[in-house]
Amino acid sequence: MSSAVTETEESAHSSPLTPLKLVGLVCVFLALCLDVGAVMSPAWVTADDQYYLSLWESCWKPGSYEKWQCSSTLGSDWQVATLALLLGGGALVLMSFLVALVAVCIGTRRRFYAPVAFMLFAAVVLQACSLVLYPIKFIESINLRIYHEFNWGYGLAWGGTIFSFGGGILYCLNPKSYEDYY
Repeated sequence: MSSAVTETEESAHSSPLTPLKLVGLVCVFLALCLDVGAVMSPAWVTADDQYYLSLWESCWKPGSYEKWQCSSTLGSDWQVATLALLLGGGALVLMSFLVALVAVCIGTRRRFYAPVAFMLFAAVVLQACSLVLYPIKFIESINLRIYHEFNWGYGLAWGGTIFSFGGGILYCLNPKSYEDYY
């Protein structure tokens, strides 16, 4: 008898997959892909084919030499902090994607909306802190006398943060108010 009650309660808690939650899951997946691309990117800062900086290494080409000289960026505390914040946010995005995917697969979605949204907003805070810290400390500590620009790796990180924020908003929407229409 108790198993029949449990199944009835479970079917009452499960709901059809709404388009907004499906779009939220796609946003979280895109955020995860962009975060991986940003962390692996060799181009966060570039300067006239003479210098580039990633989260892992700093490379420069002295004078007219053809060979690049590289060193690790993990010796600088602000670069380690940027990497740690970005990886922490990426781990939260990964966990939220897995929870959202499991919720879609097992059919009990409603109870997972709030934890997924919370993890996504926490990831946004961590990643936004790292993306604000990075240019401030870069300009403060590295003195380049040539034109430099923040490149596509930095842009991918911002894209991942924006998609995480969008997914968090979509998972915050109250499903009780619109599920009856789908």
